[in-house]
Parts: sequence; structure tokens; C-alpha cells
Amino acid sequence: MEYEFQHPTDPDHNDIMDDMTISDKPRILLMGLQRSGKSSIQRVVFGKMPPNDTLYLESTTKIQKEDVTRSFIDFQIWDTPGQINFFDPAYDSLDIFSSVGALIFVIDAQDDYTEALNRLFYTVTNAYKINPNITFEVLLHKVDGLSDDYKIDTQRDVQQRMSDALQDAECDYIHLTYYLTSIYDHSIYEAFSKIIQKLIRELPMLENLLNVLCSNSGIDKAYLFDTLTKIYIATDSSPVDMQSYELCSDMIDVVIDIETIYGVTDRTQTSTPNGTRALEDYDQTVVQSPESNDLTASATLDDALKSPSVVEHSSAPTENEASSLIRLDNGNVLYMREVNSLLVLICLLRQDNFKKHGLIDYNFQCFKESVTDVFEFSKKRNTQHANHDDNASPVFE
Repeated sequence: MEYEFQHPTDPDHNDIMDDMTISDKPRILLMGLQRSGKSSIQRVVFGKMPPNDTLYLESTTKIQKEDVTRSFIDFQIWDTPGQINFFDPAYDSLDIFSSVGALIFVIDAQDDYTEALNRLFYTVTNAYKINPNITFEVLLHKVDGLSDDYKIDTQRDVQQRMSDALQDAECDYIHLTYYLTSIYDHSIYEAFSKIIQKLIRELPMLENLLNVLCSNSGIDKAYLFDTLTKIYIATDSSPVDMQSYELCSDMIDVVIDIETIYGVTDRTQTSTPNGTRALEDYDQTVVQSPESNDLTASATLDDALKSPSVVEHSSAPTENEASSLIRLDNGNVLYMREVNSLLVLICLLRQDNFKKHGLIDYNFQCFKESVTDVFEFSKKRNTQHANHDDNASPVFE
């Protein structure tokens, strides 16, 4: 099987090698053929680039690395050129793949993916030999232009062909997870949420805290979001409904947009890469839909705000936490509370249950303190681990 990889003696090889600086952080590799959408995914999810602007991105010729350090998210993401064979002897594949937590292989679902599947098979079988702990994730990307039936058929075909290839090679112990994604909707954030959750060691504790909060507060669904990337790092054990996730994700944008218009301007502002303010400096914002507004459960928050609504903005002098409440006419309530400058909790519950908002607020404070304790313990453990590695003496002198 022949691949058109860049040869190690090519002029750009030295530039690529210069970028191979090894970091102690867990690593996420974005791999795939050229023009499959790897750079667009990185820029949209972690750089907050508008999806339409990715049309002007040039093809990646060297490794693009980005450190992502936010609360429980602490890793380094590598956007790799599609024409490079990192298993070539010219590269130190052991150093490259030994620290990889997740290998994300991107496939253009709108193109013929035969060559991509061959490259995927070659990549996962060789990477597994180096690091069996890697989680392999496959993004069937650019599905926004495909019909629902075609999406399902494409995913089924890819899974079947890869399963057959791994079985024929007696490598059926390698597990691949597949996602249908697009940068033009929430699917890419949903996929990255599930991928990153596999790398968070504190996930079981966070899920347990969310389950306790939901059961004692009458909450139907709760998400713990990273405010910058809109990736939810944890949720309760109830099944994830895509519509509820989209509503909760849109709520972050709505709060940011409203605060940009009506917020207090004399406070210190923290900018995100796309120029918006972080939630750490937000006052309390309450958004209520009037009873005459025909807002259904499937409607987005942006649609809700297009019709007349009542916006109440008040400042909380005793605390600096962001808080937002959106009442939907279908009897549900979206309630957001800031855990810290990096995390927000967004809950979906029935309006009847929100009448006990005093109890919900008290339970939230208990939840916030517990999450803070988990975060501090994790931070302390990571610091001790780093110090131990720095102080370790060499075996041979």
C-alpha cells in the first residue's frame, strides 16, 4: 500500500523538526489527509474563529501547536500536516506518540474516503504499538451538506470497512469512536466535549456531584461548561439530548451578547480571542420571555430574542459571579451560575421546580465548594507530580 508522504529529505523537513518541541502536557493530535478540515476545527473550537472565515485558511505545512489550560482542561493540541509520515525513522515517533492522550483522525465525508481509510488504518495500528493508552477518535467531517440518510450510511460504511480491516490484521482490540461533525453547528463541540471528557481524571467525581445536585434540586439536566470553548467537561448521568445541549450552549453566547450591550463598562474587562468578554466580570442578567411569545422547546435562544422580550439587568454588589435566568414559555427554565472564571453551570428544569430557587442556590453553593475542592486537589497533585519529575535523579551518570 503506497502513501504520498513527504520525504524526510524535503526542504521543509528541518522546519517541521524544529517545531517538534516536546511538552510534558497530555497531547491531542489532529491528523488526516490534506484539506480534510483539521485546521478549521482547531481555529473554530479553540480560536473562536467564525466558521465562514475558515474558507480562507491555507493548507497546513508545519505542525501548529496550541496550549489549552483552563480549569480541568490542560493539554496541548497539535494540528499536523497531512502529507507527513511521523512513523518514518527520521522522526522520533516514540517521543511524539508516548504523551498522546487522544488521536483525532479527520475524514472529509463529502469526498472519496478510500485513501483516508487506508491512512487511518496505517496510523492507528502503528500508534497503538507505541502507546496502547491512546484513545482513537474519528471525525466524519463536513457533514453539513449531506442528508440525514446519507450521513448514517456513510458512518455505517466507514465503521464496517475499518472493522473488517482491523479484524483481517488481527488488530480488532483497537477501539475507534466515530462522530459526525461540522463546524457550522454544535456537533463539533459535542464531539470534542466527549473526547476531552475521556482525558479528565476527575470526571467521575464531577459527574457524581452533578447527579447529587440534580436529584436534590429538581433539575432535569445540568452541564458544566468551559466558558471560552463552550465544551462541556461534565454532565449528569441522564442521557444527553441534543436540543437541550444546544439551548444551554447558546445561552453562553446570549449572556455574552447582552452583557456586551447592557453591561457595566467601568469594570475590568477580560477579552477572549474573538474580542468578547469572559464571564468572570459579568453582573447578574435576567432574561424573561413574555407569556405571549410563542417559544417552543425546539426553538433556539437566538429565535427567542428576536421577538419582544423583557430584559432585567441588576448588579450584585456582594458577589462578582455571573448569573442568568431565561424562562421559556413551554414551562422550562434555563438557569446559569458561574462556578469560577473558567466554568459555568447551566441547568434545565421545569418552572414549577424553580419556585424553590432558594434551595437550588444553596445546593449550588455546596456544589461550587465541592468542585473548587476537587480542582484544588487536582492542581496540587499535578504540581507535586511535576516537582517529583524535576527532582528525579538520573539512573545512569
